[in-house]
Amino acid sequence: QLQASGGGLVQPGGSLRLSCVASGSIFGINIMAWHRQAPGKQRELVAAITSGGNTNYADSVKGRFTISRDNAKNTMYLQMNSLKPEDTAVYYCYVPLRGLNYWGQGTQVTVSS
Repeated sequence: QLQASGGGLVQPGGSLRLSCVASGSIFGINIMAWHRQAPGKQRELVAAITSGGNTNYADSVKGRFTISRDNAKNTMYLQMNSLKPEDTAVYYCYVPLRGLNYWGQGTQVTVSS
């Protein structure tokens, strides 16, 4: 019900755009977010956005990543620029809704030369 896409292999300094589509019983969403998990590390919040467009970013991605959404399409995006090797991780979309936590399947982002 949360389908993420857009990951891949990119060189340092490059860009990627992730997408996450919510479907099925996931509607009337307020908060949508991206998390990531690198090998051997805990999952961390990357960015979040409300239905009204308020955003929040991890310090490590401020100025490089931009989160956005299309409420009519129940779709969220993450534009990632100036990528660094330390951005390598599996990226997950996340929606907290009506007391439940919904996670997408994850999309791998690898930043390497």
